[in-house]
Amino acid sequence: MENLWLNLENWWRSLSNLLHPSIFSNPITDPVPVFLIIMAIMLVAPLLFERFKLPGIVGLILAGVVVGPHGLGVLERDSTIILLGTVGLLFLMFMAGLETSLDDLKYNADKAAIFGLATFALPMVLGTVAMLMLGYSFLAAILVASCFASHTLLALPVVTKLGIMRTQAVTATLGATLITNVLALLVLAIVVKAHQGSLNLSFWLFLIPSLIVYTVATLWGVPKIGRWFFRRFGHDEGAEFTFVVATLFVVSYAAELIDIEPIIGAFLAGIAITQLIPQLSPLMNRIQFIGNTLFVPFFLISVGMLINPGILISEPRSLLVAAVMIVAEIISKFAAAWGPGKLFGFPFPSIMVMFGLSVAQAASTLAAITVAYQIKLVDQVTVNGIIAMILFTCIASPWVTARWGQGMKREVASPASRPEAGLDVSSVPSASLRILVPVANPNTEDNLLYLALILAKKTEGTVLPLHILSDGRGPISSESKIQQNQLLAAAETIAHAAVTDVEPIGRIDDSVDKGILRSAQERDANLIICGWKGYSTYQENFFGGVIDNVVRRTTVPVLISRFPHPIANTQRVFLAFTDIEASSSTFKQTVKLAQNIADELKAALQLLQVLKRSPQGSLDLDAVGLKPDISVQDVRGSLVHKVSKLLQTDDLLILTTGTHPDRMSWTAVGIEPEAIARNHRETSMIVVHFPRQV
Repeated sequence: MENLWLNLENWWRSLSNLLHPSIFSNPITDPVPVFLIIMAIMLVAPLLFERFKLPGIVGLILAGVVVGPHGLGVLERDSTIILLGTVGLLFLMFMAGLETSLDDLKYNADKAAIFGLATFALPMVLGTVAMLMLGYSFLAAILVASCFASHTLLALPVVTKLGIMRTQAVTATLGATLITNVLALLVLAIVVKAHQGSLNLSFWLFLIPSLIVYTVATLWGVPKIGRWFFRRFGHDEGAEFTFVVATLFVVSYAAELIDIEPIIGAFLAGIAITQLIPQLSPLMNRIQFIGNTLFVPFFLISVGMLINPGILISEPRSLLVAAVMIVAEIISKFAAAWGPGKLFGFPFPSIMVMFGLSVAQAASTLAAITVAYQIKLVDQVTVNGIIAMILFTCIASPWVTARWGQGMKREVASPASRPEAGLDVSSVPSASLRILVPVANPNTEDNLLYLALILAKKTEGTVLPLHILSDGRGPISSESKIQQNQLLAAAETIAHAAVTDVEPIGRIDDSVDKGILRSAQERDANLIICGWKGYSTYQENFFGGVIDNVVRRTTVPVLISRFPHPIANTQRVFLAFTDIEASSSTFKQTVKLAQNIADELKAALQLLQVLKRSPQGSLDLDAVGLKPDISVQDVRGSLVHKVSKLLQTDDLLILTTGTHPDRMSWTAVGIEPEAIARNHRETSMIVVHFPRQV
């Protein structure tokens, strides 16, 4: 038997030497070819494996094995690879936090807690028993078992790609990840201190209070600082992105200072800052693009470079240890997902996705076993077994998630085949919004376009930025044409950054209002978003302004909008209406609009009903498509007075009152919205107008 293993070991070494070309006798260290090889892997490996119906993540990991020091030896896992791999791991956990809604976590808190405790306790118990049976000491067995308990969300990009991130099963798994990783790392800290003989009262007095203070400071302080920064420097897209990345590393480093793994800090940073970044905004798109296409692949390749297949042959006992570890890991993680999944009433595909997400071992496991090996609590055989388990689970996790996530995707998509933006577009065959956005002021252009992007992406629609030059008073100057091109180019850039279809329109017409109406008809627009300064001049009151003329003649809905601050800073969407307006045929569309804006901005939704006719409040939340937990306040008196009293900083006020296009003596926006706008110049507002025939 020993001769057999010796022959296999010699065969592996001969094969490795044969596959090493002479030019690769030493690892490549020149930065340019190193980066070129890694970029080639990032491009080719996922495409190749996806053709064979395997997740691209698997291709990146195996490519790391091939080019790494234990494969062909093309690249060395040097400090640069380690640095970029660490950044990729932190980005992976950060994006998991960004995709995690605090509301969803609160709603699924019980499921996350139950699954988190189960996916920690079962692997701990089974792993400890298995390691004790192999002859490990008690402390070593507990530490190895803690490696089974923790997990890395390696298959998270698969979940994002399938569009099932906001499902209950995935949200519960995200919350459970936070619980089990914190507990596993706490076990690591306790075992290390016990092995060193320094497990005393001062350790507990430092760790627990510092963990509580750190968590509260992150979840409370980061949003406060972020809102201040975005309000002050929100016009600079580069500064926004740099602030987000800096926040990630500051919070991660702070976690390290209190002896917590940085990945926990990265996840908390994502949860804290997600409420400041709209899901469909260009900033969110940039973060996800750079993370998913650059940093996360670096992490996956670096994980592959750690794996040494030959060590399993050179150390026969490693095979036994690895086999026991893999079996214990698979059984315990599946049982931990199956039991709570059945308790929650989840279908089998959802249970398998929970299992697929929670079975992968990489980051926390590597961190724990490295520490244990450094203090000589475990030997090289144990490290080899852990590496084999990491290899197996890193391949199985994305495959299981992708295999059963497809069925879960159909379950999620079945209740509604297409998302609604909250506006009636039933007359449009494709049910996709085509939103016309007149742009004239560079200072207000971004917010109007962001609002249009939120609504357009909900229905896979198109944004139509429009700039009109009026020749009613003479020929158009070349400077005006240059400014028009610059405005439309900026609008097109914003839309492309959010991955939304865009059709910029430059037009010359005899008047701005006629140009808007004609463009809406010619381009089949079914929604117009107009900027508004918040008041009407005396001339506009007598003769009508651009907005008045558009509202009186349009055949599509109009959102009359004013944004003195970046729309991303919105903390609450405040919909105010009278009981008379609540009985109109268009009110449900307005409520859906407010709900969708609140969801995408990750803001709270507050309803205020001013009773004019009804003796008491009678709004049926279910009839207008709202959840019963939405706050509705019924009051009597003046709409202007009641709204002014309840408005808060960073509110987005939505009104349905005051549009009277048939009364030429009134402004189209209405007296009440203008009164509120004049009294609250720093409040963002949207006045919703529906044409009479709707």
